[in-house]
Amino acid sequence: MLELIVDPDRCTQCGQCAEDCPVGVLEADGGPPRVLPHRENACIGCQHCLAVCPAAALSVFGLNPDHSPEVRPVSPEMVENLMRGRRSVRRYKKEAVPREIVDRLMSVVMYAPSGKNRRQVSFTLVDDPHVMDVVRSRTYECIRKAARENRLPEKMGFFARFADAWAKGGDPIFQHAPHMVIASEAVENPSAEANPFIALTYFELMAASLGLGTLWCGFARWALCDVAPETLRLLGIPENHRSMYVMLFGYPAVRYARTVQRGISGVRRVALEK
Repeated sequence: MLELIVDPDRCTQCGQCAEDCPVGVLEADGGPPRVLPHRENACIGCQHCLAVCPAAALSVFGLNPDHSPEVRPVSPEMVENLMRGRRSVRRYKKEAVPREIVDRLMSVVMYAPSGKNRRQVSFTLVDDPHVMDVVRSRTYECIRKAARENRLPEKMGFFARFADAWAKGGDPIFQHAPHMVIASEAVENPSAEANPFIALTYFELMAASLGLGTLWCGFARWALCDVAPETLRLLGIPENHRSMYVMLFGYPAVRYARTVQRGISGVRRVALEK
């Protein structure tokens, strides 16, 4: 249930809540907003009505608008520097990231957009370095066994060298990262092919702002999905969650002093005859 409550002492009857509702659940019509009875089931739970109200006069789902921080302007220069300065980190300190920082990261990820606002992305978080070591060890053992039995997919033949490197103290897949998060979703969900990537983008940028390094790890995804599915089962990832990606993270053992330099490329500006 939407549980719309309007504070009459605060409401300015501006109508913004009804106008901004993406599915037409609310009606203002020059007065306080009300729920259209035949539309309530169409609500997608986006809370646009709560967010857009300039007077914090509107509550939905039992949420207190006073508990929602006001949106403050952010410097474009700072955002641009953050985005240009993030790097794929492959050198990590052994130091574990404190749980309160990891929890802060995950709380921000919950604000990532998703298809129809379903928010059905599942996050498999490995924030215990010991568990991470178990995942590492089992994955490389699966690769070693598959290579020995000539079962490695053709595109992954070079993974045999990764298992050899692991035996010598290397970690070419997981890069000795202390932590990992896997975003996954059932393939039949709306926008399932995009939702995990959107969520991990939120994770990555927030992690960078907190001084953490991250790596979009395609090698880990290949290994877990194509060679070591038993490791996925160990992690509790459902079999139908085939829309997924892996992100490594931790404190970087390297500091990048400046951004790289790139021009604009691959942009096709569309112009039609008038």
